[in-house]
Amino acid sequence: MQGKGKHITILGAGESGLGAAILAVKQEWNVFVSDAGKIKDEFKLDLQNLNVEWEEGQHDETRILSCDLIVKSPGIPNTVPLIVALRNRGIPVISEIEFGSYYTKGKKICITGSNGKTTTTMLTHHILKKAGWDVGLAGNIGKSFAKQVAEGDHEWYVIELSSFQLEDMFDFKADIGILTNITPDHLDRYGYEMQGYIDAKFRILNNQTHEDWFIYNYDDPIIHAEIAQRNLPMKTASFSLKEEVAVGGYANKEQLTINIKDQFTMSIHDLALKGKHNTQNSLAAGIAARIVEIRKDVVRESLEDFVNVEHRLEFVAKVNGIEFINDSKATNINSTWFALESMEKPVVWIVGGVDKGNDYNEIIDLVKDKVKAIICLGNENQKIIESFSSIVEKIVEANSAVEAVAHAYRLAKKDETVLLSPACASFDLFENYEDRGNQFKQAVRML
Repeated sequence: MQGKGKHITILGAGESGLGAAILAVKQEWNVFVSDAGKIKDEFKLDLQNLNVEWEEGQHDETRILSCDLIVKSPGIPNTVPLIVALRNRGIPVISEIEFGSYYTKGKKICITGSNGKTTTTMLTHHILKKAGWDVGLAGNIGKSFAKQVAEGDHEWYVIELSSFQLEDMFDFKADIGILTNITPDHLDRYGYEMQGYIDAKFRILNNQTHEDWFIYNYDDPIIHAEIAQRNLPMKTASFSLKEEVAVGGYANKEQLTINIKDQFTMSIHDLALKGKHNTQNSLAAGIAARIVEIRKDVVRESLEDFVNVEHRLEFVAKVNGIEFINDSKATNINSTWFALESMEKPVVWIVGGVDKGNDYNEIIDLVKDKVKAIICLGNENQKIIESFSSIVEKIVEANSAVEAVAHAYRLAKKDETVLLSPACASFDLFENYEDRGNQFKQAVRML
């Protein structure tokens, strides 16, 4: 896309907004950055060094509505009046990922799903890196995609995509698209209509042709139902924990098998990541690696030595025989289901935050089996208390990570586990899930 002489506004001056600004300047756009909130001092300095005009605490609508192109932060819903006004005028509003794709020559492996997408993205990147490939890590994790494209394009990218990012992607094409699963999440963004969320996730297939690949979870009923209604031009591979798959991969209690090109097998006990959900993540990443013809020994080694992402079932410490696990990244019920399912000792469970439409009935049986006490870490705890007070005797409330950890240490005994797996967003008491996880870890280390 030709930028010279044209005007672009970047809405939101976080990591992705700054990356888009760097690329836009390189492509000779006239750049304006606008953030309704406060811009970090370090980013202001970067924008000044780029000679880019910026504003904070407001949006200059007259200026923005006269632009040729808008790159918006995924956190801004499409329903806000400014975005509606832009679209009504026919001004394209796109994501930073879409903008970066206009200028990259690299091939793209893209991962989305309600859960497991970060782990699968990191694992796929780990395999490609281990194979010696020139590969960038982008999207929800890693560095800004647009910034990487601007500062030294890679031959390959592994990109984690949220439904919010996918909403604003139109011409983008994934060479390999991976859909890990679909469970209710972010329904507040989609007017509590599940189909809106499903449609956003399936945008991972936009523009794919018969030369491209779609890897999906064969065991997921929502994905199955959606595929049945679609005519898919691309090649497909699936992964399953229930059935043998002819093209794709599957696993039982002993062995993981991938059927791409020729057969690859390894012992399930050799996988670095434990738990059924992580076996699915390993299958998805392994299938992608075999599609691009990475050697079997490299795939095997990578699946054996991968170290998981921070804040996802992360071991923090053992204090007087009590194990503390940080799963702050679990911001929905399904993530917490996986966390509880993988616990083998009695659990003191720290839960709560900003509820995104959770149905706690989905984990009632697991809580009955595994949880001895609950600590609510949030401002609005009534729904949690009502859901579990009949099956868990001890439920207490905390207003900080320090308070929650103190309660947990008092309630847990030797050979038991304290699990922070909130099933909620973090914005009531914390900046984000990382801040919540870091405060939890700090509090544990103070014991």
